[in-house]
Amino acid sequence: MDNHYLTGNLGPTRHEHTATDLRVSGKIPDFLDGRYVRNGPNPAADLDPELYHWFMGDGMLHGVRLRDGRAEWYRNRWVRTPRLRSVLGEPAARKRGRRAVAEFLGANTSVIGHAGRTLALVEGGPSVVELTDELDTVGPCDFDGTLPGGYTAHPIRDPETGDLHAVSYSIGRGNTVQYSVIGADGRAKRTVDIEVTGSPMMHAFSLTRNHVVLYDLPVVFDAAEAVEIAVPRPLRLPVRLVLSAIVGRVRVPHPILTRLDRTLRPNARMPYRWDPEYPARIGVMPRDGDQVRWLEVDACYVYHPVNAYEDGDTIVLDIVRMPKTMDVNRNGPIEHGGEPELHRWTVDLAAGKVREECLDDRSQEFPRVDERLAGRRHRYGYLVGGTTPDRPIEALIKHDFAGNGSVTREFGPGHGLGEFCFIPAHDTAAEDDGVLVGYVHVQAEDRSDLAILDAGTLETVASVHLPYRVPMGFHGNWLPSHQS
Repeated sequence: MDNHYLTGNLGPTRHEHTATDLRVSGKIPDFLDGRYVRNGPNPAADLDPELYHWFMGDGMLHGVRLRDGRAEWYRNRWVRTPRLRSVLGEPAARKRGRRAVAEFLGANTSVIGHAGRTLALVEGGPSVVELTDELDTVGPCDFDGTLPGGYTAHPIRDPETGDLHAVSYSIGRGNTVQYSVIGADGRAKRTVDIEVTGSPMMHAFSLTRNHVVLYDLPVVFDAAEAVEIAVPRPLRLPVRLVLSAIVGRVRVPHPILTRLDRTLRPNARMPYRWDPEYPARIGVMPRDGDQVRWLEVDACYVYHPVNAYEDGDTIVLDIVRMPKTMDVNRNGPIEHGGEPELHRWTVDLAAGKVREECLDDRSQEFPRVDERLAGRRHRYGYLVGGTTPDRPIEALIKHDFAGNGSVTREFGPGHGLGEFCFIPAHDTAAEDDGVLVGYVHVQAEDRSDLAILDAGTLETVASVHLPYRVPMGFHGNWLPSHQS
């Protein structure tokens, strides 16, 4: 069987590299002083293509250090886990306290800087992993012991306080997800357990000045799939019955989680799937409260909100909406007839209703905004287009939410794009006064560039020419030196 997620630029790279004095076309802006780092799945061992799901690959970071108009280095490093160290033939790391559940499944989804740390992120219960500035693995991070039990891949930083807000899920939490606030000092200062319908894959959430918005949607833990992954054949029926009875109702016993942990690896199916019987709804909770108001929406899935803000008695949610995901396609998130589109949901708190409208029906994903406006009214959003199962991403789309449509930058055949993030030219710069940075695969040369684009025009400002290929991955961020 061919697996689209193991071919072309979705296929893994097998080596770690360090390259210095990188060749640059154009001029790198002087205000760029820091690291652009992107995370993504990169399985280290040979795989069964029938079983491999894109979300399950070992984490690998790709970073470029920019300073004084120069590109000082490129590095790619696997995020080490006990299992991965064994695969790579490396000695086991010294244990740092009780091992977190699912530490065997590496942090492969995003990377952020917070409280002087560089952190690789994943969702569903695994540990956050702390990294050095050079992207080597330090070890699991539980925020100084204040937030055990895993985290999320999509926290949101409040631009006024610097606090990191998150909603985290795990099969071990029973029928709850956890809202948390981590202060600028790197320690959790607030947690709230929130009851949901069952055991959903709550990939992301939205934040406004005063509210948290949760997406309780029909992708849920699949007990039958998990049993196939983790349990010897003679025991599968009784264990499946037990899991079916308790998942989404009570906390899963630690021995079962440990067994799942040891077997959830790249050569295993994703134990979540689309459930058409699961009710689709969003929840609105005051940031300083613990009571959630639930509102029904049409069945769909949201991996990535663009941004959210309050407008009088309404909350505006700009999101990437998929009709469904992980239903027929068991190897990745995108399937024919389920491509992601840009939508707006307007939550009328007075009427208790959600109005849904499509803003752009082109296939697009990986949305980013100026993060200084997280939870505030935004004008611009940046997405990449062409996310179909059999076509690479070839275009960057800039949306003007003030009603002025969109501008598209086509990179053309043979050029595959990853997510682009916005960096303002200075602290008080206008919303699109700055640059967009992201990796572009140059198929003809089987290598990648770090593209630096003018956010206003989408024209190229500079390209850092890397001697190696950066496989298509998930999420990256700019980590400025003054916050490292």
